[in-house]
Amino acid sequence: MSVLLSPPPRETKAFIPDLVYFEPNALNYDKGKRIYEWAKSLELPIHMTTSHNRITNFPGDTELQKYKNAKRTLVVGIRKTLKFETSKPSAEYAIPISTGCMGHCHYCYLQTTLGAKPYIRVYVNTDDILEAAQKYIDERIPELTRFEAACTSDPVGIEHITGSLKELIEFMADQPCGRLRFVTKFHHVDSLLDAKHNGHTRFRFSVNADYVIRNFEPATSRFEERIAAAGKVAKAGYPLGFIIAPIIWHEGWEEGYTDLLSKLAQALPNEATNDLTFELIQHRFTKTAKRVIEARYPKTKLEMDEAKRKYKWGKYGQGKYVYPDEQAQALREFITERIFEHFPSARIEYFT
Repeated sequence: MSVLLSPPPRETKAFIPDLVYFEPNALNYDKGKRIYEWAKSLELPIHMTTSHNRITNFPGDTELQKYKNAKRTLVVGIRKTLKFETSKPSAEYAIPISTGCMGHCHYCYLQTTLGAKPYIRVYVNTDDILEAAQKYIDERIPELTRFEAACTSDPVGIEHITGSLKELIEFMADQPCGRLRFVTKFHHVDSLLDAKHNGHTRFRFSVNADYVIRNFEPATSRFEERIAAAGKVAKAGYPLGFIIAPIIWHEGWEEGYTDLLSKLAQALPNEATNDLTFELIQHRFTKTAKRVIEARYPKTKLEMDEAKRKYKWGKYGQGKYVYPDEQAQALREFITERIFEHFPSARIEYFT
């Protein structure tokens, strides 16, 4: 009797935009010229614009269609604001090399922080950004200054277009008091494996229970792809980390997070456990985020019932809904125990 085998899942392809815009002076930079030639070689529609703020009319008959098409749009420009935002608890500063993400994670805070500008922006004046970073490092010597490169985007997902992440990694490798961090949901890491990093860059992957990835993380790499990439990164000598976020209370959550950490332990090479960190972030949302998410993903299963949550005040008088203390504590204790069960020498940097 013959047995029908399911075909292996297709590899998640690297992002290719449907439309590319160039802002003024972007083509005066080598990186801008290179991206232009790349887009041209793929016969992508290319337009010039005086400012990304003027890009408002995306194809589509409905707001939802326009949103999806905006997420498939790449804008190439210059980073003018070189004052870095703080990035606690992950790092001292966010280093801005790109904005926007091609993923469609229902819960993502970029839904609201980017508002009506969900397109992907990349910056070609990397030298200016690195010069600004140097000043921030010098101000804090002899203390270490950590920079988070994934606050407003997933830079790994567009590295094949920009090459900016490799530039940051190699810049930071020569900084006695500078360190780089970034997190990704994509597995396209091969171009970064030969980078000179000197152990100064922590490469982190966002992971979660199967229920969360399956229901709330469309257009990202599969869990198995991320973990295979994490193994490559560990073998290349990078300090490795995992962010479990957002931790979501759902039916069977204990089994889901147990399975997650068990799979991690089975799949990671020995090199990965030498200097391993975890960051734990419970699911939270604001009233604005709920309204935007429900409009953009009307069939989402994401639980956003204010009556089941605790209201937590944040910066600037704005608050968010998190799990009640008892649930948050249960999540924290359970996942912490599973982490140390499989990775006794790992370090949990924070739970928030």
